Amino acid sequence: MAITAQDVNKLRQMTGAGMMDCKKALTEANGDFEQAIDILRKKGQKVSASRADRETSEGAVFVQTNGDASEGVLIALGCETDFVGKNADFQQLGQAILETAVKNSPATTQDLKQTKTADGRTVEEKITEMVGKIGEKIDILAYERMSGEKVVPYIHSNGKLGVMVALTTVGGDYEGAGKDVAMQIAAMNPVAVDRSGVDSSTIEKELEIARDQVRAEGKPENMIDKIAQGKLNKFYKDNTLLEQQFVKDNSLTVEKYLDSVNKGMTVTKFKRVQIG
Repeated sequence: MAITAQDVNKLRQMTGAGMMDCKKALTEANGDFEQAIDILRKKGQKVSASRADRETSEGAVFVQTNGDASEGVLIALGCETDFVGKNADFQQLGQAILETAVKNSPATTQDLKQTKTADGRTVEEKITEMVGKIGEKIDILAYERMSGEKVVPYIHSNGKLGVMVALTTVGGDYEGAGKDVAMQIAAMNPVAVDRSGVDSSTIEKELEIARDQVRAEGKPENMIDKIAQGKLNKFYKDNTLLEQQFVKDNSLTVEKYLDSVNKGMTVTKFKRVQIG
């Protein structure tokens, strides 16, 4: 049967695929729209398979909290090029995946991929269709959930770095304070909220490095452990969030800054996700 320009445009509006791809799919499907959609999906699957070994080092991070800001969701959607990462269709896909995660609370990334979006298609199907449309590998690089008394989200200006901060004992301008702390996390990349959150292997590695440095400086053996412990304390101050100097006011630590906004307010956990 003859495939009209109106048919091609209709399928393009339905799928977002390119004009030539739509025309080929409709021709192969003898004008059957549902079959043509399946053909386009299969094309996307083939593209996904052929590009499976490609690196998704570009993309965008999306973050959103629920109505009362007691839970946050962060999605990192990866692609191959910065051009695609900034594309409106790619951004819309990321937002649709984020909204699906917020609404359905899937437990894992794989569960999220199998969850149906607002239009009835699964997240995985929508990703596959986008791959078929643009010809690049697309994948969910990170999926994080966080709950707390209040969760404050932050996206860095380049769109490739996102942070969620959970606060407790909130008061005052907690949203402004939470954003300030999230920006601190984005810039300083702390390893934990406080020293109790630093894993034992990291502590032992830092102590070993410190001992070697002290020995190289020719310090007496009986002083090595004490000096190494001092260096470890310096590591904590530089690398744990609450002990870090607050970037907006170096006279305060992050812990003291939060306490100044509302007595006892502090961070219970955070997530930092960066693409590239």
